[in-house]
Amino acid sequence: MGDHSDSPVREEFFDIYDEARQPIGTASRSEVHAKGYWHRSIHCWLARNDNSRKLVMFQLRHADKDTFPSCFDITAAGHLQAGETMEEAARELEEELGIQAAFDTLLPLGHTRKEAVGTARGIPFIDREISEVFGFVYDAPPASLRLQTEEVAGVYEAELAAMIALFEGKTEQLIAEGVEPGPDGVLRESARLVQASSFVPRQASYYIDVFRALLKIV
Repeated sequence: MGDHSDSPVREEFFDIYDEARQPIGTASRSEVHAKGYWHRSIHCWLARNDNSRKLVMFQLRHADKDTFPSCFDITAAGHLQAGETMEEAARELEEELGIQAAFDTLLPLGHTRKEAVGTARGIPFIDREISEVFGFVYDAPPASLRLQTEEVAGVYEAELAAMIALFEGKTEQLIAEGVEPGPDGVLRESARLVQASSFVPRQASYYIDVFRALLKIV
């Protein structure tokens, strides 16, 4: 592969919407996050049953992400590119985790809206997303995944009941086990202390509702 260090980075473009979810045009990713335009995304949570232990997987966002770097987040998620359908956006599972899954195997868990402000690498952002949420039953541990290492710094899992207790404020922290790529890119086992504040900021009810829904499908 050649050296592309001098090549311009192609910026993504998103369809943007007003408060009523009506389309109002398209804008670049940087403009969307600078001006706080509403845009669409897909959330897909992986859950599995390991000898009656009902587990949910979540990713560790890369330190170079433009929003919420180094936070725990949805197992796989992504913005819809301009003109892209939700079914096409399900590519995030394969791109981020190496999982090939037909769109009709994803279980719809509802919609959510998020408004958040912050700063990443010294640049302020306003993130307003309209998201469709899905669950996917996966039958293998995190070590089986193929991570997109420039986006995903690791994948961890914990019992759903413990995660619900965490976001309900009944426990302060838990230990999650998973994998992170080593310097050679090979996944290695890892464990991390997890708190509710370690996750991308959202209403606690979002996480609680998703985890309760996942309990019913695994």
